[in-house]
Amino acid sequence: MKLYISCDMEGVAGVCSWQQVDARKYNPEYFVYQRYMTAEVRAAIDGAREAGAGEVLVNDSHGPMRNLLLDELPEDIRILFGNRKPYSMVQDVDSSYGGVFFTGYHGAIGDADATLCHTYTPSVIYDVRLNGVRCSEATLNAALAGFYGVPVLLITGDRVTVEGAKAQMPWITGVVIKESIGNYAVDSLSPQAAQDAIRAGAAEAIRNAANAKPFIMEPPVTLEIDVTRVEQADLIELIPGFTRSGSRQVRFIHDDYPTVFKAFVAAFRMGALAETA
Repeated sequence: MKLYISCDMEGVAGVCSWQQVDARKYNPEYFVYQRYMTAEVRAAIDGAREAGAGEVLVNDSHGPMRNLLLDELPEDIRILFGNRKPYSMVQDVDSSYGGVFFTGYHGAIGDADATLCHTYTPSVIYDVRLNGVRCSEATLNAALAGFYGVPVLLITGDRVTVEGAKAQMPWITGVVIKESIGNYAVDSLSPQAAQDAIRAGAAEAIRNAANAKPFIMEPPVTLEIDVTRVEQADLIELIPGFTRSGSRQVRFIHDDYPTVFKAFVAAFRMGALAETA
């Protein structure tokens, strides 16, 4: 099986603070958790391959998307590295893949007891829905994989994140790395225990792949975004295809989900420009 891995950082063992996951401020803690993130991805690859997975593409999906320590990963994998990808956290996923893993994922913005919860850009996105379904990053990303007929097989992170994904996609193997204590504290497995659990979960996910289903948003797909500030909606509604549906809400409708996803990416990037006005 050809495997796609989208890896985030907030759901990694021990993570409970933005300082631990922000490379831009050169906080010493970041470099510790960068290693833990890389080790969890390696554990997912090793477990998947023990169960028969073959070719692997890893998409570094956190922040500036330049986090993984490349020399600590298998030498025969491919890696998407760097920011501004048109499809962001699920760049280059297509029908050639047999399944997708989400590692180190976190809850949607507004989720209670989901550490560091947000949806893509918390300074812009207050809430987002597809066909009326409230979305986490896992939801949005799974729908793009599902468009190509590729199911999500594994998700790792805190309990709220895992249970939220399983509520939408019951076939997913979920590995709970930590229990959130509000937004800035966790009861976590140790890094090694988390890696062992991920390795076992990845193998289980590959073995159960035949029972998995693509997560599909039926067309026409209605994207609704609630932004944090009015001036962000002012800018987003300038994008062709978007309409203003409220003072802080915009809407985009299209039959093609990849087009909807790119519109979402364009919206949160355009919304971020309002901060520099």
